Amino acid sequence: MELTAHRKRLLGAIAASVVTCSAQAQLGQNLVNHPKALALGNAVTADPPGVMAIHYNPAGLTKLDGRQLEVNITSVYLDIDADFYAPEGYEIFGIDGLEIDPLTGEQRDPVANTHSHTNTAALYVPGLGIQRLPPGPAVAPSGGISLNEPGSKLTFANAFYLPFVAGYVRDSDDPGRFMPKATALQRVTYLSPSVGYKINDEWSVGAGIHLSHMGVAADQVMRAPNLLMGVAEVLQDAFNCESGDEPLAPWIALCGGNVGPWDEIGALSLDVQESLSPTYALGVMWEPTDWFNWGASYTSEADMNLKGSFNIEYTDDWSGFWQSVNSSILGAIGSAILSLPSGAPRESGNVSLDLTYPQHFQTGVSIDVHRLLTINADVGWTDYSQWDALNLQFDRNLEFLNAARILSPDNATSDSLKLPLGMTDVWNYGFGLEIHASSRLDLRFGVEIRDSVIPDDQRQIMAPIGDASLYSVGMGYQWDKDTRVDMHLSYMQSIEEIPANGSCNLNCDNITNIIYNPYAGLDVKTSFRFAAAGLSFRTKF
Repeated sequence: MELTAHRKRLLGAIAASVVTCSAQAQLGQNLVNHPKALALGNAVTADPPGVMAIHYNPAGLTKLDGRQLEVNITSVYLDIDADFYAPEGYEIFGIDGLEIDPLTGEQRDPVANTHSHTNTAALYVPGLGIQRLPPGPAVAPSGGISLNEPGSKLTFANAFYLPFVAGYVRDSDDPGRFMPKATALQRVTYLSPSVGYKINDEWSVGAGIHLSHMGVAADQVMRAPNLLMGVAEVLQDAFNCESGDEPLAPWIALCGGNVGPWDEIGALSLDVQESLSPTYALGVMWEPTDWFNWGASYTSEADMNLKGSFNIEYTDDWSGFWQSVNSSILGAIGSAILSLPSGAPRESGNVSLDLTYPQHFQTGVSIDVHRLLTINADVGWTDYSQWDALNLQFDRNLEFLNAARILSPDNATSDSLKLPLGMTDVWNYGFGLEIHASSRLDLRFGVEIRDSVIPDDQRQIMAPIGDASLYSVGMGYQWDKDTRVDMHLSYMQSIEEIPANGSCNLNCDNITNIIYNPYAGLDVKTSFRFAAAGLSFRTKF
């Protein structure tokens, strides 16, 4: 039984690492691309901003004339918090001496809690993995060029940008390190050759091919607060392991290392990437009058097979415990029958991950309700139901998959693992107001309502993404006849309260909940805050 818990814990740790990054996709989508779009709540399908129309609606490229260069800089600040509370009557195992999780201090005090906090951003660097950024706001650049010959109905463009990016690093002693210590998800579109075609005075269409790099990485410390691990610790106490004696040796030996529900098992790292992930984008705009615009855009999905490596470093206590068990007579028999862990200090190898970049559709209108006021409204759909499950394929047979294959033949083999996620499709709604204060100056206000992709029973602290709204303000200024400057400030916050046993990806404490619940039996409150400031410069050359 202890074996089963161990194997499933490792499966859960890998699942947690991947789910962390997957869930962050919605969090980081459309947050660093263009100041005008953000200032208008990303409601710009009918009013695409400059060269970044490549991303929002390529039909909008027809609004650009001559040769234009655009550079965008977005400064981002993240603040991620989690609090862990013991609910009233908390005695997770009902075993004397094991009621208290030292992570949160004296649990019999109903107001006792431990606080996890990070505001340190991280990026994924190919070949290097997760890279911790310096303290303070992180900077995300983007930019591109466009070309429209005089009298031509065609406008060509290309841009570099980040469709989504998310990542953070926690301190090594942070109580949130079990879910996880560091993570990064990043999609970088490095080439996006696109074209807009003006059919007539009312209709424009556009299309583009986007070539992107995708990287997913996570570092996670593991522990296993489960009744089975509690029983193991009680048996070690009964054997008086601190004395160094093995009273039942050579039949059974349990004193090779200290294990228990609150002890660390080891550390897992996962790093996978795909260098060439193509998608295509289509767009259309209709401008029947000088006061009404309608636009729609579609970005295709991309089936990816990310490849990389994984590594599990076990603690000396964990390895020593299983080495001791296998050295005994009953342990050797059990190992032969149940494929018990051998006590290896390390397991590593290559792994690939099947992942689909979700398709996205968005449509909206831009209406001049007054010569001084324009209203934009958009609705967008993203197909995150593609992430109902993820498939990991390892380059060798692994110890920790043997028991999973027996217990869950539909989800595991000796060298593969299917991870259920249960994510759902989402609809986002954006609204923007633009006040034309003068012939040169526009003032902007926007809000985007962003629904969570994570079901309530699968919430985690690793990706604290509940329903949230993005609030923004900004301005656009026509510097001269050839140069445009745009700026924005944005803020978003998501707070979630997850009661004990409210999510079996976080805090379930039933003996059967052995996938990954490192905060078993605790109430958890999460808070995510995002703030950004951006500047865009576009000029003819």
